[in-house]
Amino acid sequence: MNFDAYLFDMDGTLATNERLKGEALAKTCNALGAEASSSLYKSVMGHSWEFVRQHFCDTYGISPTPEKFDTEFKVFYKNLLINDLESTAGATKIIHSLKYENKKLGLVSSAYRWMVDMTIATLGFTDQFDVIISQENVKEHKPHPEAYLLALKKLKTRADRTLIFEDSESGIKAGINAGCHVVAIQHEFNVNQNLKMAARIISSFDEFILD
Repeated sequence: MNFDAYLFDMDGTLATNERLKGEALAKTCNALGAEASSSLYKSVMGHSWEFVRQHFCDTYGISPTPEKFDTEFKVFYKNLLINDLESTAGATKIIHSLKYENKKLGLVSSAYRWMVDMTIATLGFTDQFDVIISQENVKEHKPHPEAYLLALKKLKTRADRTLIFEDSESGIKAGINAGCHVVAIQHEFNVNQNLKMAARIISSFDEFILD
């Protein structure tokens, strides 16, 4: 572990919540009169929330207001986070190891802050990060590097001395566009995404820890 700083995406990277998000989206659409499948989320994972929401509405022929959709989604998603959320394999160990080595740690997510706060609180990661970037902090969504550049600025660290962990094609591009090194996490919800741009692809943090 020769880097000065380590930046983590959240959904699917530190937390097993991509599946939960897909389930909550399907439940939301069903509550609004559709017959939806959570598997649709695999095709839009990594996109902005606005894009994901519109894709589900268009696919299933429903037209709620964004506020109505978000209100319904929040109820289902919070319940799933409380009852079913887990950290990804090796995530807790690598974060604790890096903290022990006094490395700078950042969480860089495209999710809204309420999602970030609830997720890291449930996983016990609330006090582990030196900086947290959520959707509210930036104007541009990944693959634009704005979120990672902001994290680098706040941590006062160089891009070439920073390693990023990501699980989406757009996130990997954002990290590379920021000038950082990127490792991709492969899981069931991103099998259709191109992760080959990353310096390395792993299926869990345990593989990285063992190096």
